[in-house]
Amino acid sequence: MNDDSSRHPPGELRLVQQLVNSVDLEGVRDELSSPEALAEWLREHELAEPGETFGHEDLARALSFREALRGLLLANNEGDLDPAALAVLNAAARGAELVVALDDRGRARLEPESGGIDRVFGHLLGVVAQAQAEGTWNRLKACPWHTCHWAFYDHSRNRSRTWCAMSVCGNRAKAQAYRRRQG
Repeated sequence: MNDDSSRHPPGELRLVQQLVNSVDLEGVRDELSSPEALAEWLREHELAEPGETFGHEDLARALSFREALRGLLLANNEGDLDPAALAVLNAAARGAELVVALDDRGRARLEPESGGIDRVFGHLLGVVAQAQAEGTWNRLKACPWHTCHWAFYDHSRNRSRTWCAMSVCGNRAKAQAYRRRQG
């Protein structure tokens, strides 16, 4: 996989990418391996207050939320939209008690009224909604290679990028197709 570190998504959409990529499915490295690791990750990404703690249930919900977001990103890359992912994200939105709030310039945005992990989910879902409104959401995709699913931002002019990196997953797919054709 390739984190495409030289070309990130615009604005806070990068937070969604970073959350999805907080686990390396091929390397089995997970930055969210404990409630303490979750709290630290959220603080580092300015999604939690200093000293804010999270429990095992929060961790389980965060992992489920992360994978539901990955499901949306796979759908952005011509995959099927998983109804279970939608259910997780809709439940998170309800738990966050999202409301429309106006900033000091009168611009509307979604804000969570809940606290804790629900506030985090609400903030990230607000980022998704804003990206959809701005037209940048569909460019955030997950690699379709079955062991990768790394989130990347498609900067191509025609929005046609499929793989996290052509040199890695793209070549894997081409080699697999070649082997199939050879019989």
